[in-house]
Amino acid sequence: MKIKRLLARLVLLVTRWRVAPPVPSSRHFVLIAAPHTSNWDLLHLLSLAWSVGVPVSWMGKHQLFRGPMGPVMRALGGIPVRRDRRNDLVAQVAALFRERDELVVVVPAEATRSRAEYWKSGFYRIAQAAGVPVHMGFLDYATHTGGFGAFFVPSGDVRADMDVVRAFYADKQPRYPDCFGPIRLRDEEPAQG
Repeated sequence: MKIKRLLARLVLLVTRWRVAPPVPSSRHFVLIAAPHTSNWDLLHLLSLAWSVGVPVSWMGKHQLFRGPMGPVMRALGGIPVRRDRRNDLVAQVAALFRERDELVVVVPAEATRSRAEYWKSGFYRIAQAAGVPVHMGFLDYATHTGGFGAFFVPSGDVRADMDVVRAFYADKQPRYPDCFGPIRLRDEEPAQG
């Protein structure tokens, strides 16, 4: 971890990014990665986390783990996700939380760098199933700061919890604002008939 921390601090110095306090003392939570509109977001997020000693695991599309880049992505904390198959990822990640005393799993809630009309609810359902809090990780390109924002424990009232999330991200500037869609889950929509 010392080498990762040194490399991360060098990246932050070169890119002129800085960590916004506070840094969570717990190392057992789900971390929302938002806004996510650029390939640079992963580099910034990993650098911010490693620079303050938070070891993160992150979920990415399985195609990133093919060929010679596979071992590199795994060494960087990557967990391949098959979005084209139903494989009960929520239960699998919740089980990892139960097995480990320290685990921080980063979930890009938008699940894409392009504009999405809805966020994926995986971050919420994983935290609920594992009984761990959700921290709101952020990158603010307007200030070149990022870090670990407020946190909440999913209450089951999805709309109320997402109101907290929306309020937190309201002033965070993505790299490409047109690619950042509304902050909402399909679970918030009233059931159709």
